[in-house]
Amino acid sequence: MEPAELQDAVALLKSAYERHEPIDPLVKTFPEGTIEDAYRVQQEQVRAWVAAGDVVRGHKVGLASAAMQRQMGVNQPDFGHLTSSMFLLEHQPIPTTRFLQPRIEPEIAFVLGAPLRGPGVTVADAVRAVDFVLPSLEIVDSRVRDWKISIFDTVADNASSGGVILGSSPTNLRDVDLRLAGCTLHVNGQLAATGAGGAVLGSPINALVWLANTVGPLGVTLEPGHVVLPGSMTAAQTVRPGDTVVATMAGLGSVTAVFAPEEDK
Repeated sequence: MEPAELQDAVALLKSAYERHEPIDPLVKTFPEGTIEDAYRVQQEQVRAWVAAGDVVRGHKVGLASAAMQRQMGVNQPDFGHLTSSMFLLEHQPIPTTRFLQPRIEPEIAFVLGAPLRGPGVTVADAVRAVDFVLPSLEIVDSRVRDWKISIFDTVADNASSGGVILGSSPTNLRDVDLRLAGCTLHVNGQLAATGAGGAVLGSPINALVWLANTVGPLGVTLEPGHVVLPGSMTAAQTVRPGDTVVATMAGLGSVTAVFAPEEDK
């Protein structure tokens, strides 16, 4: 993509946020765009958010399951940035109106106690760098109409990030086998999905290693205190006003997201 095209893509995504209206798939407007171009669009957006006062507080890994990679026609995950404005409190009403097309996913959140910077990060390095893990719910959202996204669209759109709800029960890595940790996801008291940590690249730790080694050559260090979401343990579920979503993870506890009724918008 030429510099002018890159700025046009950034402007389209910015308009989706400001006008609160989804846009047509970017890949239709920029058919020659590459994944590298999409990350340039993402990074330009993040720079603008930071310049406006937001703060990068972590990263997320997307497309962490084999099924999602096949759907998108890729053979590796993608990543996006988590900023301070995306973090929402457990049990506090969340207006769905702040999103366009929200869906929710359960994830094991890593909170780092030491920096990680690739290339060359190993599983052992990643384990040493993790301070603790938390149960979490990620709200994924797309600025592209009807979620008709390509890999270019989701990467440019900050890996379809929306919001993060962290649980409050920290667990040491030595006390849980993340691969075998099972998860149930209930929406309004009804079982909506089940999964396990092994659905995330075989182990969520592998996603953390991949992320550190992918962003390192871009000059990015995963910083102490940052949160890393490694990928969803189940299929994403659509959320609506008034919904209550609870993820329960074996050995980690639970986390609850409460969405405000429609009249509270």
